Amino acid sequence: MSLVVAEGMGAPASPPSPDPPLVRVRDLWKQFSIVRSLADVLRRPTGTPPSPAIADVSLDVHAGEFVGLLGPNGAGKTTLLKILATLIIPDRGTATVVGHDVVQDAASVRRVIAPLLANERSLYWRLSARENLELFASLLRLAPRDTASRIAEALDVVGISDTGPKMVGQFSAGMMQRLLVARALLGQPRVLLLDEPTRSLDPSGAHSFRAFLREELAGRRRCAVLVATHRTEEAFELCDRVVVMHRGRVAATGRASSLGELLMGSRYSAWTLEPNHPALEARVAAGGVKRVAARSEADGRWWRVEIEIEGGDDAARELLATLIGSGMPIARFERVAAPLGELIDRAIGRSTRR
Repeated sequence: MSLVVAEGMGAPASPPSPDPPLVRVRDLWKQFSIVRSLADVLRRPTGTPPSPAIADVSLDVHAGEFVGLLGPNGAGKTTLLKILATLIIPDRGTATVVGHDVVQDAASVRRVIAPLLANERSLYWRLSARENLELFASLLRLAPRDTASRIAEALDVVGISDTGPKMVGQFSAGMMQRLLVARALLGQPRVLLLDEPTRSLDPSGAHSFRAFLREELAGRRRCAVLVATHRTEEAFELCDRVVVMHRGRVAATGRASSLGELLMGSRYSAWTLEPNHPALEARVAAGGVKRVAARSEADGRWWRVEIEIEGGDDAARELLATLIGSGMPIARFERVAAPLGELIDRAIGRSTRR
């Protein structure tokens, strides 16, 4: 059973779209057969049934919405993306993209969907950006009269229209990622599938690229976007909702901020000279406050203590007033995002206990 976070919990949510979702998945199931040696078959004729890669997965993605797929390796994220991209046929269940069934009408799905993988090897390094797009425009069978304008628009949108004859092999990682987006936009897709889109970028470049994706894909083009990611920033900055997957099943779903608060409470960091102050110890013992970690800062005097507080900002404000009133020296006190790995582990743990 999955954990569902109501839209009204945590951060305010935008009103639900009155339009039908661009991506609709219902009870999707995919199980891959295991290749066994003859000796193994003779020893164990029945064998062990394989675990499903996707098990009864259901989700919707609306226009202008980013939905993040989270989970450990082998959780089923890539299998789900491949089914939506018509690369894999599901065993049962249904999936539609802009109203087209991924099995019965795969050709129509391919005209409205674009996968965007963090893999620059799919580009031709000895060609320029424009030559790469000309090649892929021909593969998309774009009308010759539209090709030049589509390419010019795509390069301009992603901000690399001035690269001229420079070979793609000389591009930075960020420029390659933008070229991959330009290539995806050539077919004017309604749905995009992103797999670790900022994996090869430095923190500054990744932040800039996420802002671009958010503004262009969701804001201007109103695309529906599914993002498979392992990055906290991607889940909380880019995605409107997140879906935590585990062993092919949906373990939890909801708005990123709401899901984090429900699973882990509100997390804060306090910089103090006395990490074991009696006032803090008393509140931890009383419940409602949990010490997560404490580590010494570089100067050796100050300690950074991370705590989880039930009750949100009001409870945090009351705790801070109590600690200061009790004489605990606090230089800084701020809210922090819980690590994505912890959030995923808690979502999985809660789902398996149900």
